[in-house]
Amino acid sequence: MDIKLEQYRIFNAVAEHASFSKAAEKLFVTQSAVSQAIKQLEEALGVALFLRNPKGIIPTPEGKILYQHTSAALDLLASGSKRLESFRELTDGELRIGANDTLSSYFLLEKLEEFHKAYPGIKIEVINRVTKEAVELVKSGRIDLAFGNLPLDDDSLEIHSCLEVHDIFVAGKGFEHLKGKTLSRKEISQLPLILLEKKSNSRNYVDRVFFESGSRLSANIELGAHELLLQFAQIGLGVSCVVKEFSKKYLDDSSVFEIDMRKPIPPRSIGFCYPKKLELSHAARKFIDTIG
Repeated sequence: MDIKLEQYRIFNAVAEHASFSKAAEKLFVTQSAVSQAIKQLEEALGVALFLRNPKGIIPTPEGKILYQHTSAALDLLASGSKRLESFRELTDGELRIGANDTLSSYFLLEKLEEFHKAYPGIKIEVINRVTKEAVELVKSGRIDLAFGNLPLDDDSLEIHSCLEVHDIFVAGKGFEHLKGKTLSRKEISQLPLILLEKKSNSRNYVDRVFFESGSRLSANIELGAHELLLQFAQIGLGVSCVVKEFSKKYLDDSSVFEIDMRKPIPPRSIGFCYPKKLELSHAARKFIDTIG
C-alpha cells in the first residue's frame, strides 16, 4: 500500500468542505487533481470514502472513520511543525550545559543572563560536573555543550577555546612575610598548600607543570570549590592555588595577595566541546554566538 501524505491532506480537505471544488481551491490545485487523489486513495484502501449525489458528497462510514484519524494526525503534524518553527526562532526550546561550579559562577553566569534576556522562552539547564564528567555527558547526548578546562584529547569532539586563564598562588592572614618575595617552584611546593581535588583538570595541569620542573605539589588541604580556596587562604589556613581571573574580588580588596613566582605557571585555556557528528540545536548555536 503506497499512500502519500498529500493524498491524506486532499482527502481531509474534501471531507472538511464536503466539496471537491472547495478542497481544490483551498489547496491551490485543480479539481481533477483532487478527484484523482481520492480515486487513488480509495483503490489503495479498498473502500469507498465518499458517496456522490447531485447535491454534493458525503463521507461513507469508512470515510468518517478515516477523517477522524487524518484530522487528528494532520493537526499533530501542524503542531510539530509549529514547535520546530518556534525552536528555530528561539521562542521555545532547551539549552543543556555541563560545567563545574567555578566556571558556572565566574564565567557562565553572566553569559547565561545575557542569553536569557535575549531568549526568555528557552529553558536553561546547567548540570554541575568536573570537566571529565561533563565531557562524558555531552558524548552521551544528555547535554548540548560541555564546558571545562583545556586541553582535551578526543578526536570525536569539536573543541573551542573561549578564555585564557592564569593559575597563581595566593595567601592571606599569617603569610604577610611572603609579600614582596619572589619564590621558586620548589619553594612554593614546600608551603602549606590548599589545592583543588585531584579529579579536577586544573589541579592536574598545575601538578604536571611542577612535576616537569622537578617539584611535586602536596596538598595540606584539598577542596572541591574555587571559592573555598580563596576563603581558606583569606583566614590563613594555607597558600591556595587559584585562577587569577576568578579571584579579582579577593585580590582587589586585599583579602588575599598574589605570591610572586620566579617562573609563573604557563596560561591555559577554558573552552567548550560537543560531538562532531551531532547537529547542534538552534539554542546551543545561538549560545555559542553569545559567548563570542
